[in-house]
Amino acid sequence: MAEKKDASECSFTSVMALSEMGISSVPQCYVLPPPQRPTSHQVPHCSTRAPPVIDLSSLADPLLRSHVVEEVHWACKELGIFQVINHGIPMLFTNEALGVAAEFFDMPNEMKMCFASTDVSEPVRYGTSLKHTTDKVQYWRDFIKHYSNPISTWIDMWPSEPPSYKNKMESYAKAVHYLQATIMEVVFESLGLRSDYLQKDIEQGAQVIAVNCYPACPEPSLALGLPPHSDYGTLTVILQDQQGLEFVDSNGKWQTVPVIKDALVVQVGDQLEVLSNGRYKSIVHRAIVNSEMKRFSIASLHSLAIDRKVVPAPELVDKKHPLSYKEGSFGDFLHFLTDNGILERRYIDTLRKD
Repeated sequence: MAEKKDASECSFTSVMALSEMGISSVPQCYVLPPPQRPTSHQVPHCSTRAPPVIDLSSLADPLLRSHVVEEVHWACKELGIFQVINHGIPMLFTNEALGVAAEFFDMPNEMKMCFASTDVSEPVRYGTSLKHTTDKVQYWRDFIKHYSNPISTWIDMWPSEPPSYKNKMESYAKAVHYLQATIMEVVFESLGLRSDYLQKDIEQGAQVIAVNCYPACPEPSLALGLPPHSDYGTLTVILQDQQGLEFVDSNGKWQTVPVIKDALVVQVGDQLEVLSNGRYKSIVHRAIVNSEMKRFSIASLHSLAIDRKVVPAPELVDKKHPLSYKEGSFGDFLHFLTDNGILERRYIDTLRKD
């Protein structure tokens, strides 16, 4: 594992290291201003506010496929988030991916720091918080991110330790990339487009696997694992081992995404908002923490290729729905992220026409 040239510039104390110290209070740099703290007065979880659970096994039946398309349309339009079951990814793949993620974060700090970088465009990057060097408040999260499509281009850069990391994470990454392509076909159908719309762009698009570790936090009411934000891509597919993901509903209230056995969470991202010319909106979400145990999640973020400009589908622009977005790309988002904090302004806001 080759060291990054800027390793000396991005030294940090990981949240895992803090947790292992057995601290009884949150360091001040993690304490959020009172208005930004997760509130204990949450609207109680109820089935009408939970993301719908969509059974993808019906896609193979021509008589039932239209029902799935309708479910996806409603979920994308009304919430921007849903869960899928019978998605075709073996439970062995999901369990092994979560297991090897836990092994990675349990490794000695010096082994993980080989991948530390302050450059958000690095194809493999280990870090903490969001951008720990510029974050006004730190977030209770450690992560490793790596580019993942095509696998053959990037896998040699992935961690070689734990020994099974590449093999197990590759199996999951390839399976979830195939899954999102299938879901995008349904999404395009739900917008009245051909199911093979942008098919080659979707298949050859960028994929970033973000493996997140949220250690137990001594004062979870004061901190967050991730602040409110939306993702830049078309879809994000999330595997989580326990509750902690929340999203903003149509009433502006935070709602919990329940953990359902063998289900995966699917979220609408900024690029899909642009492609749909605003018919579907990217979902604002956050990660809360708990005082009992570590939480792991693996987010697979999908977008068109890094320099491929995304514009509203011409078929979705008319007098009733005028062109509402400027073009943008994954690369443009990375430039935005380098110069801006996601708390101050969302990237999608820079693309919306006045």
